[in-house]
Amino acid sequence: MPDLKEQLRADLTTAMKARDELRTATLRMVLTAVSAEEVSGKEARELSDDEVQAVLRREAKKRREAAEAFAAAGRSEQAQREQAEGEVLAGYLPAQLEDADLAAIVADVITRTGASGMKDMGKVMGAANGAVAGRADGGRVAAEVRRQLG
Repeated sequence: MPDLKEQLRADLTTAMKARDELRTATLRMVLTAVSAEEVSGKEARELSDDEVQAVLRREAKKRREAAEAFAAAGRSEQAQREQAEGEVLAGYLPAQLEDADLAAIVADVITRTGASGMKDMGKVMGAANGAVAGRADGGRVAAEVRRQLG
C-alpha cells in the first residue's frame, strides 16, 4: 500500500481518538476521494503516492474555491471551515514555491524550449508543470508563463 495513503489512514485513526472533528472529517473526505479514484475507470487499482497527491491537490483546490465563494456570499463561518480543511490538506502536500523560485523555473524552461512568444505557451506550460511537480497551482504557473512570454 502506498505510504501516503497509509499515512492518511493512520492520521485519521489518531484524529478520531483525539476527537478532532475537523481533522477527522477532512481525512475521511480525502480518503473517500482516493477510494473513488481507485475504483473509477474500467478496473479497480491501487493509487501510487503521486496519484494520491494529485487527489489531495484537487481536494485542496476545491476547498480554496469554496472558501472564496462562501466569503463572497458573506458566509464567513463556512468560509473559515473550508479554509481550515484546506490547511489540513496542505500538511500532506509539498511546500508551495515562492514567486521568485517559480519565476526562475519558468525562465529556465523558456530558455530550454526556445520559446519566443505566446504561440509557444502550450509547450512552455507542459515543461513548466513537469518541472514544478505540484509545488505550484496551475493558475500561478500559467500567469507567470504569460507574464514572461507576453
